Amino acid sequence: QVQLVESGGGLVQAGGSLRLSCAASGRTFSRDAMGWFRQAPGKEREFVAGIRWSAQNTYYADSVKGRFTISRDLAKNTVYLYLQMNSLKPEDTAVYYCAVDPSPQYNSRSPDEYNYWGQGTQVTVSS
Repeated sequence: QVQLVESGGGLVQAGGSLRLSCAASGRTFSRDAMGWFRQAPGKEREFVAGIRWSAQNTYYADSVKGRFTISRDLAKNTVYLYLQMNSLKPEDTAVYYCAVDPSPQYNSRSPDEYNYWGQGTQVTVSS
């Protein structure tokens, strides 16, 4: 059973930084795409950043490029997915989710392509 557990959210002032973590277990993720999404109140869930293990490729939404960095680590049977967020803006306020696309055909950006989701962690950026 795939489990994704996010942590690291919180309240930060504009210009500050946060690092989100996602502990992923329950399958071999070596061929998967893993990503971070976010959803603000009243808005649709949107892609933030993705990483394709096999392609050693990272990709970002234009709104976060240059400010956010996605990375991953492997320890025993758990994959740790990270999102380093710098120069945070009030418009970055949202619930952030990590997700897994088990059969990526390209750089997956649509939520519909991701089968597994974490419970989310709240990020609030004050002005």
